[in-house]
Amino acid sequence: MKFSSYWYKQNKLLKQAASIFTLSSLSFTVMAAPLDKSKIQFIGPLAEDMQLKPFQTPHGDAIVNNLLPQLQASSTSLSVFGKKQSWQPFNKINALTLGGLQALKFNIETTRFSQGTLTLKGLEQGQLFIDGERQKGDKNSYKLALTTGSHTAILVAQQVANWNEVSLDFIPKTDIDKITLSTSQQKRLSAKQLFDAPTISSLSMAPNAKHYITATRTYSDKTANQANTITELKNDNNETLYRFESGQPSNIIWSPDNQYLVYLLNGELKQLNRNNFSIKTLAEDLEEASGFTFYNTHSIVFSWSKSADESNSLTKHYKGLQDRWSYARTKSHVYMLDTKSRLIKALSQGPISYNLEDINSNRGKVLMSHPVMAMQASTLPETELVELDIKSNKLSSLGKFKTFNQAKYANKDVYVVAGPDFKNGAGRALPKNMLANNYDGQLYLLTDNGKNVKALSKQFNPAIGQLNVLDNGDALIKVTEQDTQPLYLFDLSKQRFKKLNTGLDIVEQFSYSHDRNTEVLLSGTTASSPQQLKRLNISKNKAELIWDSKPLAYANTQIPSLEEFNFTNKDGVEITGRVYIPSNLDKTKKHPALVYYYGGTSPVTRGFTGRYPFNLWAANGYVVYVVQPTGATGFGQKFSAQHVNAWGDYTANDIIEGTHAFLNKYQYVDSNKVGNLGASYGGFMTMLLATKTDMFSASIAHAGISNLTSYWGEGWWGYLYSGEASKNSFPWNNAKLYSDHSPVFHADKVTTPMLLLHGDSDTNVPVGESLTMYTALKLLNKDVELIEYKGANHQIFARDKRFDWWNTMLAYFDKKLKDEPQWWDSMYSKD
Repeated sequence: MKFSSYWYKQNKLLKQAASIFTLSSLSFTVMAAPLDKSKIQFIGPLAEDMQLKPFQTPHGDAIVNNLLPQLQASSTSLSVFGKKQSWQPFNKINALTLGGLQALKFNIETTRFSQGTLTLKGLEQGQLFIDGERQKGDKNSYKLALTTGSHTAILVAQQVANWNEVSLDFIPKTDIDKITLSTSQQKRLSAKQLFDAPTISSLSMAPNAKHYITATRTYSDKTANQANTITELKNDNNETLYRFESGQPSNIIWSPDNQYLVYLLNGELKQLNRNNFSIKTLAEDLEEASGFTFYNTHSIVFSWSKSADESNSLTKHYKGLQDRWSYARTKSHVYMLDTKSRLIKALSQGPISYNLEDINSNRGKVLMSHPVMAMQASTLPETELVELDIKSNKLSSLGKFKTFNQAKYANKDVYVVAGPDFKNGAGRALPKNMLANNYDGQLYLLTDNGKNVKALSKQFNPAIGQLNVLDNGDALIKVTEQDTQPLYLFDLSKQRFKKLNTGLDIVEQFSYSHDRNTEVLLSGTTASSPQQLKRLNISKNKAELIWDSKPLAYANTQIPSLEEFNFTNKDGVEITGRVYIPSNLDKTKKHPALVYYYGGTSPVTRGFTGRYPFNLWAANGYVVYVVQPTGATGFGQKFSAQHVNAWGDYTANDIIEGTHAFLNKYQYVDSNKVGNLGASYGGFMTMLLATKTDMFSASIAHAGISNLTSYWGEGWWGYLYSGEASKNSFPWNNAKLYSDHSPVFHADKVTTPMLLLHGDSDTNVPVGESLTMYTALKLLNKDVELIEYKGANHQIFARDKRFDWWNTMLAYFDKKLKDEPQWWDSMYSKD
């Protein structure tokens, strides 16, 4: 009994000692850590003669907010009311009091999600901003939650009794929460930069190349989800001649005589005189009008739609398959406006909509297309291409076609963009036993009023996209070429394609002049450089840079490096890819990685940013491998045809093989910390891969398909997309394809933790696809999470949702691949 009592007491003392040690360690780790004043910049006094400080006026917040952008700028000085002040180290400031305003600036670096409290001592009135956002706190105490990356803190001081007594302390929430102050001007790439940076959202070049229009779009904390757009008319010296700032013009066109700029604004068609900038209204009440194009100097052809009014209906009686689309009952027809009398006449009529394809004023013709039936029960709807003679009002048919996309005049003939099966397979370059992927666009020439067709791109691997025709009949074409989207010129007389030297990986938009020495205005990016605006002379095939977003939004920003990584799969086919590597990566250590792949049948292009920001993921410490598996367009017809009736068979093998090859080459990647993710078809691939392999440690599927049958029947375009992906296969004649390839039918094989993301208003892939997989995995007691974005469709566009979505993906991977659950918990533990 005594012996037991002795050990009981000893054990109790040991526990108390351990408790004291733990408490003392905890108090040590969370104690205030003074921030190094030598790494904090000071500026002031600013306007030392001001009688009232901002907080003493009714407009204090506005005054400080107006000053903030100048304080955030990377310049070394600031001029206020004619007096120049320079930034200097805070530890060299000896003043007791100063008039006017003062500010402190410091850069915070975090290598993981970090939380804590910033306390300010000696400050009587001031505001703290981090990355431009005002922080809420109790007087001089602010709770911070900082994501991985670089952060700029600005402290605007309005009243200080003694600057020698001012100090800043950081109290971490736990011992793993750490921040580092940096004096380096170099910062890691941020989500705000990628979303908020100025971008050219639209552009247009005058026929004589003397003027051009650009619309520049930016976002900010102040405007939130609302973009700030400024449209400018500039001359060929890039000088602004006219600026639209409030109402933004759309449907911009130029008169053939080079005298006027015509645009749509609030339902009114306006005409701006390019010489004296006077404005005239050409027509009113043009809501739902679009596609304006000059037929001649005084006539404009356009499309005009009329939406069906069903606001008072309690029910909807479906008229056909397409009636699931909210716009299916909208009727669109082609009209012509006389700009002198303002009279409008209809050029098409009937219960079926007509689309304006092109005009040929020299021949007096208008080219139009329309569905053969309003609601076609077909996975390959039929389109009729018709030509209207303006003088006689005679409408003649050039043929009825499937897989039709676009048509343009080529002098007396007609260019058509369509799939390989166009005109009974005129564009096929495949073995007889293979079914074509008609998303792989091909270029054709219709001659003899549509009687004959010539395939122009049969041996041209890039997929044809946007088509424009020059005055001499040559075609200016944007294509998908592997993971790039360049411009090509098709020489009609020589019947050959020539690649234009834009210096860009992705041409986003382009417009061209109509003079003999054709020039092209274009915007785009590379995989590692943000958007640029260029001007290219076709004859010289040389592009000139005229605007660059990098110095405006990405100055002193570290951009991850990029390496090409290709491998040959087991079938002997080269599978291309690229790898994004974090800046200053220590290759002697192991690092987590992410693997991303295509959605739909389109390759993952080399855009600098987008919905899936590879550069941002790399900036957050992940090595990112983007693989282009079998089935994508832009690699030739045989490559894309393997998408048909496969539903992941070849794609999954390529992703698995590619990931193994990637891990073999990049030895500094931790093979036990590899995540994978994809969206839409890529989301389907994420689910499917989880039933085939356990090589991934965490998976994210955004808007993925879990059941091919329900997607086929419920998605707005499900049956149309399946018309290629499941060509000639239906649930009743090939049930095995639909069940064997649906991930939910194999949910019991899943061992990888999975996050399902979905917009609850997704019409393309309904949210039920994620709900179905979530239900299965939950019942199977698997590690699964589901996040719905309210009001979001197939893509996440709104700024607030986009930031939350990006954060959610990174937070999930941080939890699963870095063993850092704090970010995820801060977002979702309170739900």
